[in-house]
Amino acid sequence: MRNIRLLLQYEGTRYQGWQRQISSDNTIQGKLEALLARMCGESVALQASGRTDAGVHAMGQVANFHTSSEMSVEEMRSYINRYLPEDIAVIEVREAAPRFHSRLNATAKCYVYRVINSDIPNVFWRRYALELPDELDEQAMRRAAELLCGEHDFKAFTSARKGKKSTVRRIDRIVIERERDLLTFTFEGNGFLHHMVRILTGTLLEVGMGKKTAESITDILAGKNRQAAGYLVPAKGLTLMRVDYE
Repeated sequence: MRNIRLLLQYEGTRYQGWQRQISSDNTIQGKLEALLARMCGESVALQASGRTDAGVHAMGQVANFHTSSEMSVEEMRSYINRYLPEDIAVIEVREAAPRFHSRLNATAKCYVYRVINSDIPNVFWRRYALELPDELDEQAMRRAAELLCGEHDFKAFTSARKGKKSTVRRIDRIVIERERDLLTFTFEGNGFLHHMVRILTGTLLEVGMGKKTAESITDILAGKNRQAAGYLVPAKGLTLMRVDYE
């Protein structure tokens, strides 16, 4: 069996997230698996680097599947893009090592969250950014971001139910940049928990609005209490930009 690796882009606005669902055929994994099954003439199970939520976008999602099809990777890419809806695209198709797994072998990910910081609606960014009119203290947000970097238990920054899985993750860097009204939060780390980036962003925004101090981040991390962290920002502002592998 061949192991095929895909590099994907999608606009998540109209989908119920990545993961296939019994109750809905409107998921990105579901759409792709149905198409790949027709292309390969066999059942296909598609694995992704992570399950993006409903409304979340991707510029660099990585996925893989096994097949006995003899189609070339060039033929696969052409076929897939011919029949995919216009808001999903395959950028690259290539052979992967037999044991490659898009999720288990990922070493780091990069997410971006975008905010239109203005009281004037922006019609071109309405699907891809949170619109927030409040004045923000960017220096305070950057001080808070520094305290979030490194390896910590991020239990306070996830919506995941209690379980046996570790909530320790490493954030390598958080960069906050402004270009006119567009504020961009870039998060890079070795992995992120359910809703973690959106809660981190909400917490930083609350610091920027003066609802929390930058120094409170230390106590929030230590307390491991979800209620102490910031709010969950809307999915539409989040984009998976890149997945890294060794």
